[in-house]
Amino acid sequence: MGIIELLFLAAGLSMDAFAVSVCKGLATPELKLRHTLIVGAWFGGFQALMPVIGYFLGSTFASYITAIDHWIAFILLSFIGGNMIREAVNGKEEDADSSLAFRVMLTMAVATSIDALAVGITFAFLIPTLTQLMLSVLLIGCTTFIFSAAGVKIGNVFGLKYKKKAELTGGIILILLGIKILLEHLWVI
Repeated sequence: MGIIELLFLAAGLSMDAFAVSVCKGLATPELKLRHTLIVGAWFGGFQALMPVIGYFLGSTFASYITAIDHWIAFILLSFIGGNMIREAVNGKEEDADSSLAFRVMLTMAVATSIDALAVGITFAFLIPTLTQLMLSVLLIGCTTFIFSAAGVKIGNVFGLKYKKKAELTGGIILILLGIKILLEHLWVI
């Protein structure tokens, strides 16, 4: 996986966290720098942690499924992307809660990073070394931190105007990456 694909993947994964961050910003009447840093750290941290967990889960079973790994990556990314598109189209709004309490942020960080866990499973087939994995998750975590911190500010200033567009864009990016992985493997064989 090249740097361009990884950047698109990081942006796509960040969209759920961005959408929730917009809601956090919307619910925060007096926004301070610490709000953006806390939200960014929670979401960025979990977006970096979950692919590592997924990678080790996937690598445990990699030897059994290497013949179909491209199909697994395609199905997982398409499912995640399709779910993001469905949520954007259905218009279901998250509750706007300004709380930064541990339990609230932990729940939200885990919920928005489940996609990254599934992507980590596909990393077991796509990323050959731990160094590349660490660079990949660092990029994902930093990208999510930036998107989340910006989302809090955007939500505070503009409201929900960009939330649905972000989820829709993220879903499309993940589906396109899944298709790319599948086509690359099918054309190589």
